[in-house]
Amino acid sequence: MPNSPKRETLESTRQQRGNTASTQTDNGLSPHPGYVVGVDIGGTNLRLALADRSGAIVAKWSSSTTGVRGAVAVVGLICDGVERLLQQTSVPRSSLKAIAVGVPGVTDVEEGRVIATSYLLGWRDVPLAAMLEAALNIPSAVDNDVNLAAVGESWAGATKGARDFIFVAIGTGIGAGIVMNHSLFHGAGWAAGEIGYMLVPGTPNAPRKRDEPGALESMIGGEGIRAEWQKLWTADNTTLPREIVASEIFDAALAGDPLAQTILQQSARMLSHAIYNMSLVLNCPLFVLGGGVGLHPALCAATRGMLQQWALRGRPQLIPSELGPDAQLMGALRLALDTAEAHSRLTPAE
Repeated sequence: MPNSPKRETLESTRQQRGNTASTQTDNGLSPHPGYVVGVDIGGTNLRLALADRSGAIVAKWSSSTTGVRGAVAVVGLICDGVERLLQQTSVPRSSLKAIAVGVPGVTDVEEGRVIATSYLLGWRDVPLAAMLEAALNIPSAVDNDVNLAAVGESWAGATKGARDFIFVAIGTGIGAGIVMNHSLFHGAGWAAGEIGYMLVPGTPNAPRKRDEPGALESMIGGEGIRAEWQKLWTADNTTLPREIVASEIFDAALAGDPLAQTILQQSARMLSHAIYNMSLVLNCPLFVLGGGVGLHPALCAATRGMLQQWALRGRPQLIPSELGPDAQLMGALRLALDTAEAHSRLTPAE
């Protein structure tokens, strides 16, 4: 079974990208030999992309993961998606050179093992890379999904050329991908960037249970924002229904709803505290906001306004993700390309 190689620096991956608008054959596929698959495992959706060796995406596939929690079932779903992509593009199985997966949790990159995922999946100590290699017979690699979002943004998004930055993703939960000196920082136990467990003013102080969202995540993750809305909602303080989601709350804040504006300001204040504290500890000048909730313009604008009140010499700077929902998928493709390249160096053609 091939080993998953260590990923090279983000600087080297940018140099390898070149021009993704590669020469096409008559059937629309690149003539470059070999393809890779990138996978983004979300709380409710699974997304796959097939790309040629230049990084140009030739096909995508997605499926709901609602009710699908076990690792074996998810691997089966990934294999189904790979087959759909190959059939859709008429790419032979022999041309598939590597696969890489972004997982919402703490991941040992060197071992390809998921140490723990978010409460949505509940995985513990899952050898995901080995499972994929056994099922697909190709080199496989795994990393945290927000780490891969940072890789994607550096490779093809808003932070090309940036030496140091932090990608903050807010969706159902919260996480951060930390890039220092053009390289991902994973931490001694692979848990760097688990900022959903940060304690900032306004978050609950009670210890969190193993399968519960962290303190910050419980307040300003997508589910946390919705729960705060429901807690404060009455028929007297808003004309909106009790059952709405975070993006709808922020839309209502822009439209002038007073309760929605209260929730927006509370969320932006906690997020700005977290970003400011990270900028002080890591001396990082640039933060990228992504994820389904984090990309909402109301949250980005309100958080940026609060940060400017405290900024030291204009830092930290906060910008939205340029890749949007595709940041994780692009990062997974970059990791798959690096994995295929490293494996080809280890096993040269006969």
